[in-house]
Amino acid sequence: MSATLLDEIAATAARLVVEEGMEYGPAKRRAARVLGCHSARPTELPGNDRVEDEVRDYLAIFCSDTQPVELAALRAVAAAWMERLAEFRPHLTGAVWRGTATRLNDVHLELYCDDSKSAELALIDRRVDYEVGSRPGPRGELVDVLSLAHTSAELGERVTVHLTVLDHDDLRGGLKLDAGGRSQRGDLGALRKLMEAA
Repeated sequence: MSATLLDEIAATAARLVVEEGMEYGPAKRRAARVLGCHSARPTELPGNDRVEDEVRDYLAIFCSDTQPVELAALRAVAAAWMERLAEFRPHLTGAVWRGTATRLNDVHLELYCDDSKSAELALIDRRVDYEVGSRPGPRGELVDVLSLAHTSAELGERVTVHLTVLDHDDLRGGLKLDAGGRSQRGDLGALRKLMEAA
């Protein structure tokens, strides 16, 4: 696949991420189909870092008046839930952590628990309505994802918060930096620093 086509796929995927709130993987696959690359394998598509660079460019050009406010509102939702669930060592990840989120994005928190059922029991004790799903964990096994809705006064709408329940031992590996030297997640203290710097 040519470098030009990879650039076009990354740019098209970025538009889908921003305008439709898609995750990077599905956005790249749809962008490839839109551009006629129906048989492209995931390894042939642009990397997430390349798409994220395009997302940042798109936000700067088309959303500079709205995105910072929406990001601040989503980070406030994340901080509220991180405070409520502090006993489970919550870490924010995804677009809200990386600073590319808009009102279309969900908040993704990772909880590092000594007991995998303790977070769910805490939600039950606090009478929080939630749904249970799953996704592959850091070791390839399925882990629980508890999804709930939080009404954001700043956005005037409900925000979905996903709580991925991980083992406490997974935290050490989760704090490694990516190839670009960037962190993939941060705790409440790190999030507050980002919010103060904005």
